[in-house]
Amino acid sequence: MTEITHWADVIAEEAMAKNQKNLISTGITPSGHIHIGNMREVLTADAVYCAMKNKGEDPEFYYIADNYDPLRKVYPFLKEEEYAQHVGKPISEIPCPCGHHKSYADHFLDPFIAAMEALGIRPKILKTDELYKEGKFVGAIQAALKKRDEIAKILEDVSGKEVTEDWSPFNPICEGCKRINSARVTGFDEAEETVSYTCPACGTSGKVSMTGGGKLSWRVEWPAKWKIFGVTAEPFGKDHASSGGSYDSGIRISREVFQTEPPLPIIYEWIMLGEKGAMSSSSGVVVSISEMLDVVPPEALRFLIMKTRPEKHIKFDPGQPLLNLVDEYERLRDKEDPTAFEERIVALSQSKNVKQSKIPFKQMVTIYQVAGGDLDKIDAIAKRSGFEENPEMINQMARHVGLWLETYAPPFAKFGIKESVPVQTASLTDTQRAFLNAFADCLEAAETELGPEDIQRIVYETKELGSDIAGKMVQYAGGALPPEEIDTKNFFIAIYTALLGQPSGPKAGWFLTSFDIDFLVLRFREAAAYRP
Repeated sequence: MTEITHWADVIAEEAMAKNQKNLISTGITPSGHIHIGNMREVLTADAVYCAMKNKGEDPEFYYIADNYDPLRKVYPFLKEEEYAQHVGKPISEIPCPCGHHKSYADHFLDPFIAAMEALGIRPKILKTDELYKEGKFVGAIQAALKKRDEIAKILEDVSGKEVTEDWSPFNPICEGCKRINSARVTGFDEAEETVSYTCPACGTSGKVSMTGGGKLSWRVEWPAKWKIFGVTAEPFGKDHASSGGSYDSGIRISREVFQTEPPLPIIYEWIMLGEKGAMSSSSGVVVSISEMLDVVPPEALRFLIMKTRPEKHIKFDPGQPLLNLVDEYERLRDKEDPTAFEERIVALSQSKNVKQSKIPFKQMVTIYQVAGGDLDKIDAIAKRSGFEENPEMINQMARHVGLWLETYAPPFAKFGIKESVPVQTASLTDTQRAFLNAFADCLEAAETELGPEDIQRIVYETKELGSDIAGKMVQYAGGALPPEEIDTKNFFIAIYTALLGQPSGPKAGWFLTSFDIDFLVLRFREAAAYRP
């Protein structure tokens, strides 16, 4: 049987076959909350970067924040009265929404950079406002202005849309209204490195420097970056890859204007948020990466991307499906005989230099609720369950779980331990009461700590007439038990009813090993005796 090769290794091998030295680039405009959908781009780039390093190459990896782009509109999360005046201005030049960051762009970019660090993604971070102000784009601006007509023809050929007579590949920042999308270029001086303009919006006319006085339009700026930095591979969304899209025009501009080869395209599909559709900062359909890192281990989010080929869309739901995602990752991580392909997925999912608790997330969901969120009790239960870990690591996972329960968990995942025998135990049958008494005897007689498998085994042994617990049940019942009532389902119902006052709950093994044995023995005996 042919072993499957991970998609990151396939892409890395293709890029390495084409180029002696590779540079992977990615970038996002920080105009709003940078969400899980955006994270797919940088994680895809990181996977290819890691694959190249694993194969002995020393590639470069850049994250270029497009923070010199204009604020396009007043988004739903902004106040109209505060930001309407800033529409059209570069987002690096307008105020931070919370007042704690250098700019509007940094308000969204700073937490994203912190999230990348938490995920073990460490590219060289560049900001386009700084690059323009340092003069990095001057050569590309001059080339684009001199070949304005050729670029216009390329755009018309590729997109099928006519370019207006006043269109320019360079957008000046008007010195009057400070907008970057309203001025019109009237000429340029290559020797002085200046661009002349007039602004219909405010009536200002003047000159700006090619060093920071404006920026290239997106369809020209993208291939200019490929030229300036020597980009050889880049992931981007399927919108840019569509026929007539910015990658198609970028190919021609790259070759015909900037005389360089375009990078290997790594096209990825959208991440869909539940039933709400593709995530988008501007539409408000978004779960930020920072929010997710507050509730789940970073490995689980990396796993979400690593297990799925880029061209396949991903459906993401922070509720119960997120819990299942973490469980899927943990099962694969702890698998005794994984295939080479499975080992590769786990390796690429690991967050470099980020230590995480090995307590299963689902088990911590149970432990947290049994302990009522008390960190000292959680630590004690974790140790009783066999997890000898640093308390801070345990507490960190507990805080993740607590926030998940508060923010995203569906109602059926939540429970609370009753302080006294629930009134619902009045509905227990005599057989269920006999089981609780017999189960209490088994727990009390145990010479060592019982694990989850021991708990499950004891319950299922009720079906075996010759078993110890079956014999004890007969004694407590005072005679033979109705065969139709010897059903483990009924006995699990008795357990949950005695502790939660409801017929169902979390996985019984993990659930019961979270309690002190003496407490369980007392509660089961009280529930067996309870009659209103």
